[in-house]
Amino acid sequence: MKSKDYLKDLNEIKHLMNKSSRFMSLSGLSGILAGIYALTGAFFVNSIINNIKESSNVLERFVITFDSVLTLILIAFGVLFLSVITAIYLSWRKAKKHNESLWDATSKRLLINFMIPLTTGGFFVIFLVEKEMFTLVAPLTLAFYGLALVNASKYTLGYIRYLGITIIILSLISLWFIGYGLLFWSLGFGVCHIVYGTLMHFKYDKKQSNN
Repeated sequence: MKSKDYLKDLNEIKHLMNKSSRFMSLSGLSGILAGIYALTGAFFVNSIINNIKESSNVLERFVITFDSVLTLILIAFGVLFLSVITAIYLSWRKAKKHNESLWDATSKRLLINFMIPLTTGGFFVIFLVEKEMFTLVAPLTLAFYGLALVNASKYTLGYIRYLGITIIILSLISLWFIGYGLLFWSLGFGVCHIVYGTLMHFKYDKKQSNN
């Protein structure tokens, strides 16, 4: 009996240490929805690209108009905005349910470590777009996003690290398939988020709701 009590006490101490050093309110459902948003955005982007390719005007098949570029940017920001808002809301709801704070020292460290690689990558991508080097945009966005996840993973759930590593591997593979950037975006931002979000949901969200 005593050994069982000791194990229980150790588990409780470990749980308390994790709560104090890691942001545990991240919702797996937000990852699933972010993946769905990304796949939906990729569908609309693919439709725009196909319309350009099928244009009767030969010049328009090779030159993307300003309206098309603006539409692509709006779709990308729309997906990002929906993903961020969903993550914040579901994390807030999860934190509130377990009487935890959403914004504390741990979540601040998480955000800072996530934003450093992501902001650096953003500047690289802006430079590539300015120089019209579009072929490297997909690999670099995936690579820096994956690095951001790995860098922030020490302050949150373990699955985030594996998600980041998976996306980094996809970014490296995409270098050999330059013409398929949208496909790798869909796999990285869409499918990977859905898969890891589902794993996180059943391991953490469901488990905590049953306790």
